[in-house]
Amino acid sequence: MADYPRIRRVGLSGLLVQFGDGMSEPANRAAIALRAAVDAQDWPEVRETSTSLVSTFVSADLVSTAPEALTEKLQELLHAQDWYNAPLPAGRTLWEIPTLYGTDEAPQLEEAAEAAGVSTQTAIEELSSARVRVLTIGFAPGQPYTGELPPHWNIPRQQALTKSVPAGALVVAIRQLIVFTNASPTGWRHVGQTAFRTFRPNNQTPIALTPGDEICFPSITAAEFARIKTADSSGDGGAQRRVLT
Repeated sequence: MADYPRIRRVGLSGLLVQFGDGMSEPANRAAIALRAAVDAQDWPEVRETSTSLVSTFVSADLVSTAPEALTEKLQELLHAQDWYNAPLPAGRTLWEIPTLYGTDEAPQLEEAAEAAGVSTQTAIEELSSARVRVLTIGFAPGQPYTGELPPHWNIPRQQALTKSVPAGALVVAIRQLIVFTNASPTGWRHVGQTAFRTFRPNNQTPIALTPGDEICFPSITAAEFARIKTADSSGDGGAQRRVLT
């Protein structure tokens, strides 16, 4: 991509490596892969790393560490391979999260399907069979932005906000799906409902998902959803998972 990657200084808190100016699969892949590579270097001056949709942030005390020295290390790493085609890190998790589509639990499915130019049944089939990547975590603790869906799901956000969707709501816009951490207003359309909890403050690992994880949202009936809500106390919401090698 022309003019990328770029390394930018973020005040005295670290360096940002940008792989693009808009969301794309290769740029997101590069950000996730580079973060794993920086972590593997175990550089003593690096405090932590994180990713956004298309960037990797390397946190370091730039008062104690010369920015030029860390920039040089990052440049050497960037020149080591084509990060836009880099393999994603091993050890990621594939989650299958049971989802109730439509009904009173997720009342905007029909509206979203119309915006995408498909029938309601086709929308359920497409969303429930899609395998999407956790692109980044943001907005609320543990809340994933996942994608990308096919181009016809590049539907805009609503002009007016929905006053509130519940925790576990599956919402869609701009070729992405989000599972909400907590009840919140949103401009994204509420198409499905899960019992999955992305943030579990009392667990040893409070944030369930990691950028690079993959998710499917298989369709379940209202009766199955009610059973999962009643029986599940783990926060998994009936999800199945396996490690990707």
